[in-house]
Amino acid sequence: MLNRFFAWTGAIAVAIAMSACATLQPEETGKKLIGSPQATVRDTFGAPTETFQLADGTQRWIYSKQPYGFDIYAADFDASGRLTNYRQMLTEAEIYTARPGVWTKKDALERWGTPKEPIQYYALMKREAWSYRMYLPGYVPAHFSIYFDDNGVLDRTMIIQDARGSDRSKR
Repeated sequence: MLNRFFAWTGAIAVAIAMSACATLQPEETGKKLIGSPQATVRDTFGAPTETFQLADGTQRWIYSKQPYGFDIYAADFDASGRLTNYRQMLTEAEIYTARPGVWTKKDALERWGTPKEPIQYYALMKREAWSYRMYLPGYVPAHFSIYFDDNGVLDRTMIIQDARGSDRSKR
C-alpha cells in the first residue's frame, strides 16, 4: 500500500515538474519533445489557441500568450502527427520572413495567429494594421505591426519600441 502511495506521489511530482518546465521554458521543453506525437505536446502545453493546415502538409499549432504576454509559439507536425519543430514566432528572424507584396492575411495568420490586440484601420493610408506584443533583445517591450492593403496583401511590417512598457520596467 505504501509503495503505491509513493509511486502515485512520484508521478504527481514528475507531472508538476514537467508543467513548470513547460511554463518557465516553453521553447526548451518543446525542442526536447521533437519526434513526439501530438498527444504528448497537448499533454505538455495544453490545447493550442489555433491550428492551421499548411500547404506543405505540415500542421501548425499556435500557442499565443497575447494580448498580455509577449510570446507566440508554433508547434509544427509532419503528416504522421510527429512534432518536427517548436519555436518562438515573435523573433526578428521570424518577422523578417514576411514578404511585402506577396504575403496575404492567410500567410500572416499561419505564422503568428489571429492578433489579440484590436485591429486598426487607417483610412488615409488605406491600410489595416495588426499588432502583436513582443520583446526586443534585452527584454525591451515592443509592438510588431503588420499592414495590409485593401486587397489583403501585406504592405509593410514595423517593430516599434513600447516606451510605456520600458518606463514601467524601469520602476
